[in-house]
Amino acid sequence: MSEAVDEAGWDVEPGDEIESIVQAVGRLLKVCREAAGMTVPELAEAMGYGEGMIRKIERGARIPRPEFLDKADTLLKAQGHLRAFMEDMRKARYPKKVRELAELEGRAVEMLLYGSHNLHGLLQTPEYARALLEMRQPSYSTDVIERGVAARIGRKTVFEREPAPTLSFVQEQVTLERPYGGKMVLRDSSNTSWKSRS
Repeated sequence: MSEAVDEAGWDVEPGDEIESIVQAVGRLLKVCREAAGMTVPELAEAMGYGEGMIRKIERGARIPRPEFLDKADTLLKAQGHLRAFMEDMRKARYPKKVRELAELEGRAVEMLLYGSHNLHGLLQTPEYARALLEMRQPSYSTDVIERGVAARIGRKTVFEREPAPTLSFVQEQVTLERPYGGKMVLRDSSNTSWKSRS
């Protein structure tokens, strides 16, 4: 079985407090799999994942995607026990500092934000965020880049919140002129940013 569905951004960061939840979900998956009378190879085949990936998830070394938990819950007849962790695993994907920032943003009544070097993270498109992260020196791994992009884009839920916070952005002119990722990426990011609240 191919490991092709093993995408970047779902490894557990060492020392992250979310690690214990990911390990508990892995143990629960193993218990549900064994209760259903399935072996690791059988579950891997049914799920479309490699055996190694199933083992990593059961060990708590890999964060299961919410879609994985949904499908596994149905397949193993887990009665919602695996689905109950879908939102936790969605949040676990993001680095700890981003989860903490998103939590603060989630409670904010008003946010005054300033960008002096590039567009603020809440205004970035995935392409713009990826271009910024790919420029870092020393270079980030693909896993870290994709995790960073997902984290920045995931924070945009602040725009959908009810009641929405009052948001004010001050951007230095140069941030609107630096073509990170190319002129089209900057244009798309600028256009998307201003439309987000309309």
